Amino acid sequence: MRIAMIGQKRTGSREGGVEVVVTELATRMVALGHEVTCYDRSGTDVNGEQTPSEPYMLDGVRIVPVRTIEAKGLSALSSAYFATCAAIGDRPDVIHYHAEGPCNALPMASKAGIRTVATIHGLDWQRAKWGGIASRVIKRGEKAAADRADGIIVLSEPVRSYFREEYGRDAEFIPNGVSLVKPACADEIHRRWGLEKGSYLLYLGRIVPEKRPELLLEAFKGLDTDKRLVIAGGASDSSGYLSEIKALAARDPRVIMVGFVEGVVLEELYSNAYLYVLPSDVEGMPMSLLEAMAHGRCCVTSDISECADVLAQAGKTFHKGDAAALRSVLSALLSDPLSAHRLGEAAIKRVEVEFDWGVAVKRTLDLYLGARS
Repeated sequence: MRIAMIGQKRTGSREGGVEVVVTELATRMVALGHEVTCYDRSGTDVNGEQTPSEPYMLDGVRIVPVRTIEAKGLSALSSAYFATCAAIGDRPDVIHYHAEGPCNALPMASKAGIRTVATIHGLDWQRAKWGGIASRVIKRGEKAAADRADGIIVLSEPVRSYFREEYGRDAEFIPNGVSLVKPACADEIHRRWGLEKGSYLLYLGRIVPEKRPELLLEAFKGLDTDKRLVIAGGASDSSGYLSEIKALAARDPRVIMVGFVEGVVLEELYSNAYLYVLPSDVEGMPMSLLEAMAHGRCCVTSDISECADVLAQAGKTFHKGDAAALRSVLSALLSDPLSAHRLGEAAIKRVEVEFDWGVAVKRTLDLYLGARS
Protein backbone atom coordinates (compact mmCIF):
# COMPACT_ATOMS: atom_id res chain seq x y z
CA MET A 1 0.00 0.00 0.00
CA ARG A 2 1.17 3.55 -0.76
CA ILE A 3 0.54 5.78 2.28
CA ALA A 4 0.92 9.53 2.78
CA MET A 5 1.16 11.26 6.19
CA ILE A 6 0.26 14.94 6.59
CA GLY A 7 0.02 17.19 9.67
CA GLN A 8 3.28 16.50 11.50
CA LYS A 9 6.00 19.12 11.83
CA ARG A 10 9.02 16.91 11.15
CA THR A 11 9.11 13.11 11.06
CA GLY A 12 11.79 11.71 13.34
CA SER A 13 11.71 14.73 15.65
CA ARG A 14 10.28 15.02 19.14
CA GLU A 15 8.73 18.47 18.72
CA GLY A 16 5.39 17.08 19.90
CA GLY A 17 3.36 13.93 20.39
CA VAL A 18 2.09 14.02 16.80
CA GLU A 19 5.66 13.73 15.53
CA VAL A 20 6.35 10.71 17.76
CA VAL A 21 3.16 8.98 16.59
CA VAL A 22 3.77 9.64 12.89
CA THR A 23 7.36 8.41 13.17
CA GLU A 24 6.31 5.18 14.88
CA LEU A 25 3.49 4.48 12.43
CA ALA A 26 5.53 5.31 9.34
CA THR A 27 8.64 3.30 10.22
CA ARG A 28 6.64 0.28 11.36
CA MET A 29 4.48 0.35 8.23
CA VAL A 30 7.60 0.48 6.05
CA ALA A 31 8.96 -2.54 7.95
CA LEU A 32 5.76 -4.39 6.96
CA GLY A 33 6.41 -3.69 3.28
CA HIS A 34 4.33 -0.55 2.69
CA GLU A 35 5.55 2.62 0.97
CA VAL A 36 5.19 5.66 3.23
CA THR A 37 5.77 9.30 2.35
CA CYS A 38 5.66 11.95 5.08
CA TYR A 39 5.06 15.50 3.88
CA ASP A 40 6.85 17.55 6.53
CA ARG A 41 7.01 21.27 7.19
CA SER A 42 10.03 23.15 5.89
CA GLY A 43 11.71 26.04 7.66
CA THR A 44 13.11 26.05 11.20
CA ASP A 45 12.68 23.50 13.98
CA VAL A 46 12.00 24.02 17.69
CA ASN A 47 15.65 24.98 18.24
CA GLY A 48 15.55 27.59 15.46
CA GLU A 49 17.75 25.50 13.16
CA GLN A 50 17.08 25.24 9.43
CA THR A 51 15.61 21.91 8.31
CA PRO A 52 16.07 20.14 4.94
CA SER A 53 14.26 21.61 1.95
CA GLU A 54 14.76 18.68 -0.45
CA PRO A 55 13.28 15.15 -0.26
CA TYR A 56 15.31 12.51 1.58
CA MET A 57 14.95 9.04 3.11
CA LEU A 58 14.70 8.37 6.85
CA ASP A 59 14.64 4.76 8.04
CA GLY A 60 12.96 3.69 4.81
CA VAL A 61 10.39 6.51 4.94
CA ARG A 62 10.36 9.08 2.12
CA ILE A 63 10.37 12.60 3.57
CA VAL A 64 9.12 15.45 1.38
CA PRO A 65 9.47 18.94 2.91
CA VAL A 66 6.72 21.28 1.69
CA ARG A 67 6.32 25.02 1.61
CA THR A 68 5.37 26.42 5.03
CA ILE A 69 4.36 29.92 6.07
CA GLU A 70 6.06 30.23 9.44
CA ALA A 71 3.64 32.33 11.46
CA LYS A 72 1.43 31.51 14.43
CA GLY A 73 -1.68 29.74 13.21
CA LEU A 74 -0.45 29.51 9.62
CA SER A 75 2.30 26.89 9.77
CA ALA A 76 -0.04 23.91 10.11
CA LEU A 77 -2.62 25.21 7.64
CA SER A 78 -0.20 26.29 4.92
CA SER A 79 1.94 23.16 5.10
CA ALA A 80 -1.16 20.92 5.03
CA TYR A 81 -2.42 22.69 1.90
CA PHE A 82 0.89 22.39 0.04
CA ALA A 83 1.37 18.82 1.33
CA THR A 84 -2.05 17.82 0.03
CA CYS A 85 -1.29 19.32 -3.39
CA ALA A 86 1.95 17.33 -3.52
CA ALA A 87 0.30 14.13 -2.29
CA ILE A 88 -2.52 14.37 -4.84
CA GLY A 89 0.18 14.52 -7.52
CA ASP A 90 1.81 11.38 -6.09
CA ARG A 91 -1.55 9.48 -6.00
CA PRO A 92 -1.14 7.39 -2.83
CA ASP A 93 -3.74 4.79 -1.83
CA VAL A 94 -4.54 6.72 1.34
CA ILE A 95 -3.69 10.06 2.92
CA HIS A 96 -3.57 10.04 6.71
CA TYR A 97 -4.10 13.49 8.26
CA HIS A 98 -2.92 14.16 11.82
CA ALA A 99 -4.59 16.80 14.05
CA GLU A 100 -7.62 18.96 13.38
CA GLY A 101 -6.04 22.05 11.82
CA PRO A 102 -4.43 20.16 8.91
CA CYS A 103 -7.79 18.49 8.21
CA ASN A 104 -8.90 21.76 6.60
CA ALA A 105 -7.08 20.45 3.50
CA LEU A 106 -8.67 16.99 3.65
CA PRO A 107 -11.63 17.78 1.32
CA MET A 108 -9.12 18.49 -1.48
CA ALA A 109 -7.87 14.90 -1.28
CA SER A 110 -11.41 13.58 -1.02
CA LYS A 111 -12.46 15.48 -4.15
CA ALA A 112 -9.43 14.01 -5.93
CA GLY A 113 -10.75 10.54 -5.22
CA ILE A 114 -8.11 9.55 -2.68
CA ARG A 115 -9.11 7.67 0.46
CA THR A 116 -8.54 9.74 3.62
CA VAL A 117 -8.14 8.95 7.30
CA ALA A 118 -7.88 11.55 10.08
CA THR A 119 -6.42 11.07 13.54
CA ILE A 120 -7.87 13.53 16.05
CA HIS A 121 -5.00 14.02 18.51
CA GLY A 122 -7.27 16.03 20.78
CA LEU A 123 -9.88 18.77 20.43
CA ASP A 124 -7.27 21.31 19.44
CA TRP A 125 -9.65 24.26 19.19
CA GLN A 126 -9.98 24.09 22.98
CA ARG A 127 -6.29 24.82 23.54
CA ALA A 128 -5.63 28.06 25.38
CA LYS A 129 -2.87 29.27 23.07
CA TRP A 130 -5.31 29.86 20.20
CA GLY A 131 -7.40 32.99 19.84
CA GLY A 132 -10.97 33.11 18.59
CA ILE A 133 -10.23 33.14 14.85
CA ALA A 134 -7.66 30.33 15.07
CA SER A 135 -10.01 28.23 17.20
CA ARG A 136 -12.78 28.61 14.62
CA VAL A 137 -10.46 27.61 11.79
CA ILE A 138 -9.33 24.53 13.72
CA LYS A 139 -12.96 23.65 14.50
CA ARG A 140 -13.66 23.89 10.76
CA GLY A 141 -10.93 21.29 10.19
CA GLU A 142 -12.63 19.05 12.73
CA LYS A 143 -15.91 19.36 10.83
CA ALA A 144 -14.16 18.66 7.53
CA ALA A 145 -12.84 15.41 8.99
CA ALA A 146 -16.27 14.48 10.33
CA ASP A 147 -17.96 15.23 7.00
CA ARG A 148 -15.42 13.98 4.47
CA ALA A 149 -12.87 11.54 5.95
CA ASP A 150 -13.31 7.86 5.08
CA GLY A 151 -12.04 6.93 8.53
CA ILE A 152 -11.56 8.77 11.82
CA ILE A 153 -9.23 7.70 14.62
CA VAL A 154 -9.56 9.11 18.13
CA LEU A 155 -7.28 8.60 21.12
CA SER A 156 -9.85 8.60 23.92
CA GLU A 157 -13.38 7.41 24.52
CA PRO A 158 -14.65 10.91 25.44
CA VAL A 159 -13.57 12.24 22.04
CA ARG A 160 -15.20 9.23 20.39
CA SER A 161 -18.45 10.11 22.18
CA TYR A 162 -18.02 13.76 21.21
CA PHE A 163 -17.88 12.91 17.49
CA ARG A 164 -20.96 10.74 17.79
CA GLU A 165 -22.93 13.41 19.64
CA GLU A 166 -21.67 16.47 17.71
CA TYR A 167 -21.63 15.04 14.19
CA GLY A 168 -23.41 11.68 14.32
CA ARG A 169 -20.13 10.17 13.20
CA ASP A 170 -18.53 6.94 14.41
CA ALA A 171 -14.80 6.88 15.05
CA GLU A 172 -12.25 4.19 15.82
CA PHE A 173 -10.61 4.38 19.25
CA ILE A 174 -7.01 3.31 18.60
CA PRO A 175 -4.70 4.14 21.53
CA ASN A 176 -1.12 5.13 20.87
CA GLY A 177 1.57 2.62 21.69
CA VAL A 178 4.83 2.92 23.58
CA SER A 179 8.02 0.84 23.72
CA LEU A 180 9.54 -0.42 26.95
CA VAL A 181 13.13 0.70 27.46
CA LYS A 182 16.16 -0.11 29.58
CA PRO A 183 16.82 2.56 32.22
CA ALA A 184 19.71 4.93 31.61
CA CYS A 185 22.21 6.10 34.21
CA ALA A 186 22.29 9.76 35.21
CA ASP A 187 25.62 10.53 33.54
CA GLU A 188 24.95 13.43 31.17
CA ILE A 189 22.27 15.06 33.33
CA HIS A 190 24.63 14.92 36.31
CA ARG A 191 27.39 16.54 34.25
CA ARG A 192 25.07 19.32 33.02
CA TRP A 193 22.85 20.03 36.01
CA GLY A 194 24.12 17.95 38.95
CA LEU A 195 21.05 15.68 38.85
CA GLU A 196 21.13 12.22 40.41
CA LYS A 197 18.69 9.34 40.45
CA GLY A 198 15.58 10.25 42.44
CA SER A 199 16.74 13.82 43.10
CA TYR A 200 14.10 15.64 41.02
CA LEU A 201 10.52 15.82 39.84
CA LEU A 202 10.04 16.02 36.08
CA TYR A 203 7.72 17.94 33.77
CA LEU A 204 8.43 17.06 30.14
CA GLY A 205 6.26 18.53 27.40
CA ARG A 206 5.65 21.58 25.26
CA ILE A 207 5.59 24.84 27.21
CA VAL A 208 2.05 25.88 26.30
CA PRO A 209 -0.81 27.27 28.44
CA GLU A 210 -3.08 24.20 28.26
CA LYS A 211 -0.39 21.99 29.83
CA ARG A 212 -0.33 24.29 32.90
CA PRO A 213 3.35 24.29 33.91
CA GLU A 214 2.61 27.49 35.87
CA LEU A 215 0.21 25.46 38.04
CA LEU A 216 3.00 22.99 38.77
CA LEU A 217 5.34 25.84 39.72
CA GLU A 218 2.67 27.22 42.07
CA ALA A 219 2.20 23.81 43.70
CA PHE A 220 5.93 23.12 43.94
CA LYS A 221 6.85 26.38 45.65
CA GLY A 222 4.80 25.34 48.70
CA LEU A 223 6.53 21.96 49.09
CA ASP A 224 9.08 21.42 51.84
CA THR A 225 11.57 19.36 49.83
CA ASP A 226 15.17 19.56 48.71
CA LYS A 227 14.34 17.77 45.47
CA ARG A 228 14.61 19.80 42.29
CA LEU A 229 11.90 20.42 39.72
CA VAL A 230 13.06 19.93 36.13
CA ILE A 231 10.95 21.55 33.40
CA ALA A 232 11.90 20.22 29.98
CA GLY A 233 10.36 21.34 26.70
CA GLY A 234 10.21 24.08 24.11
CA ALA A 235 7.60 26.57 22.96
CA SER A 236 4.99 25.82 20.29
CA ASP A 237 3.36 29.02 19.00
CA SER A 238 3.78 30.20 22.59
CA SER A 239 7.04 32.15 22.95
CA GLY A 240 5.41 34.82 25.13
CA TYR A 241 4.09 32.20 27.52
CA LEU A 242 7.52 30.52 27.65
CA SER A 243 9.01 33.83 28.82
CA GLU A 244 6.41 34.01 31.60
CA ILE A 245 7.26 30.48 32.76
CA LYS A 246 10.99 31.28 32.77
CA ALA A 247 10.30 34.31 34.95
CA LEU A 248 8.24 32.26 37.41
CA ALA A 249 10.86 29.49 37.50
CA ALA A 250 13.63 31.98 38.26
CA ARG A 251 11.96 32.78 41.60
CA ASP A 252 12.71 29.29 42.99
CA PRO A 253 16.36 28.14 42.96
CA ARG A 254 15.20 24.51 43.07
CA VAL A 255 13.67 24.80 39.58
CA ILE A 256 15.75 24.00 36.49
CA MET A 257 14.51 24.78 32.99
CA VAL A 258 16.48 22.69 30.51
CA GLY A 259 14.72 23.55 27.24
CA PHE A 260 13.89 21.10 24.47
CA VAL A 261 15.60 17.73 24.98
CA GLU A 262 15.99 14.52 23.01
CA GLY A 263 18.29 11.53 22.69
CA VAL A 264 20.48 10.55 25.64
CA VAL A 265 19.41 13.51 27.80
CA LEU A 266 15.73 12.68 27.31
CA GLU A 267 16.26 9.04 28.28
CA GLU A 268 18.28 9.98 31.35
CA LEU A 269 15.67 12.48 32.53
CA TYR A 270 12.88 9.91 32.24
CA SER A 271 14.94 7.12 33.82
CA ASN A 272 16.08 8.96 36.93
CA ALA A 273 13.17 11.18 37.95
CA TYR A 274 11.56 10.56 41.34
CA LEU A 275 8.20 11.15 39.65
CA TYR A 276 6.69 12.69 36.55
CA VAL A 277 4.00 15.39 36.57
CA LEU A 278 1.57 16.41 33.80
CA PRO A 279 -0.92 19.05 35.05
CA SER A 280 -2.72 19.62 31.70
CA ASP A 281 -6.20 21.03 31.22
CA VAL A 282 -6.42 19.66 27.65
CA GLU A 283 -4.78 16.59 26.10
CA GLY A 284 -5.25 14.01 23.38
CA MET A 285 -3.30 10.95 24.49
CA PRO A 286 -0.06 12.37 25.87
CA MET A 287 2.97 10.49 24.56
CA SER A 288 5.16 11.90 27.32
CA LEU A 289 2.89 10.26 29.90
CA LEU A 290 3.10 6.89 28.15
CA GLU A 291 6.88 7.24 27.91
CA ALA A 292 7.23 8.12 31.59
CA MET A 293 5.14 5.06 32.48
CA ALA A 294 7.28 2.89 30.20
CA HIS A 295 10.33 4.09 32.12
CA GLY A 296 8.73 2.96 35.37
CA ARG A 297 8.09 6.40 36.75
CA CYS A 298 5.43 7.21 39.30
CA CYS A 299 3.13 9.57 37.41
CA VAL A 300 0.87 12.38 38.62
CA THR A 301 -1.63 13.99 36.24
CA SER A 302 -4.74 16.12 36.30
CA ASP A 303 -7.97 14.16 36.44
CA ILE A 304 -9.02 14.86 32.84
CA SER A 305 -10.12 11.60 31.26
CA GLU A 306 -7.41 11.70 28.57
CA CYS A 307 -4.81 11.30 31.34
CA ALA A 308 -6.74 9.47 34.05
CA ASP A 309 -7.89 6.74 31.64
CA VAL A 310 -4.29 6.11 30.60
CA LEU A 311 -3.12 5.87 34.21
CA ALA A 312 -6.08 3.86 35.59
CA GLN A 313 -4.80 2.67 38.98
CA ALA A 314 -1.13 2.95 38.00
CA GLY A 315 -0.67 6.57 39.08
CA LYS A 316 -2.20 9.48 40.97
CA THR A 317 -4.46 12.29 39.81
CA PHE A 318 -5.55 15.66 41.20
CA HIS A 319 -8.50 17.88 40.35
CA LYS A 320 -7.75 19.86 37.19
CA GLY A 321 -6.58 23.40 37.85
CA ASP A 322 -6.23 22.99 41.62
CA ALA A 323 -2.68 23.83 42.74
CA ALA A 324 -3.40 22.95 46.38
CA ALA A 325 -4.68 19.51 45.38
CA LEU A 326 -1.59 18.92 43.25
CA ARG A 327 0.65 20.02 46.12
CA SER A 328 -1.11 17.57 48.44
CA VAL A 329 -0.60 14.62 46.07
CA LEU A 330 3.05 15.50 45.52
CA SER A 331 3.66 15.92 49.25
CA ALA A 332 2.17 12.50 50.00
CA LEU A 333 4.31 10.77 47.37
CA LEU A 334 7.47 12.59 48.43
CA SER A 335 6.96 11.32 51.98
CA ASP A 336 6.26 7.75 50.85
CA PRO A 337 8.99 6.49 48.47
CA LEU A 338 7.68 2.91 48.65
CA SER A 339 4.28 3.93 47.27
CA ALA A 340 5.96 5.94 44.51
CA HIS A 341 8.09 2.92 43.59
CA ARG A 342 5.09 0.58 43.51
CA LEU A 343 3.15 2.95 41.27
CA GLY A 344 6.13 3.05 38.92
CA GLU A 345 6.13 -0.74 38.71
CA ALA A 346 2.38 -0.76 38.08
CA ALA A 347 2.87 1.79 35.29
CA ILE A 348 5.29 -0.50 33.43
CA LYS A 349 2.87 -3.41 33.66
CA ARG A 350 -0.02 -1.30 32.41
CA VAL A 351 1.69 0.05 29.28
CA GLU A 352 3.10 -3.40 28.47
CA VAL A 353 -0.43 -4.84 28.34
CA GLU A 354 -2.54 -1.94 27.06
CA PHE A 355 -0.41 0.23 24.76
CA ASP A 356 1.22 -1.83 22.03
CA TRP A 357 2.46 -0.20 18.81
CA GLY A 358 2.04 -3.44 16.88
CA VAL A 359 -1.69 -3.47 17.66
CA ALA A 360 -2.05 0.24 16.83
CA VAL A 361 -0.35 -0.22 13.46
CA LYS A 362 -2.45 -3.26 12.51
CA ARG A 363 -5.72 -1.53 13.40
CA THR A 364 -4.69 1.60 11.50
CA LEU A 365 -3.82 -0.42 8.38
CA ASP A 366 -7.15 -2.21 8.66
CA LEU A 367 -8.90 1.16 8.68
CA TYR A 368 -6.97 2.25 5.60
CA LEU A 369 -8.38 -0.77 3.77
CA GLY A 370 -11.79 -1.04 5.40
CA ALA A 371 -15.18 0.57 5.19
CA ARG A 372 -16.02 4.09 6.36
CA SER A 373 -15.80 4.24 10.17
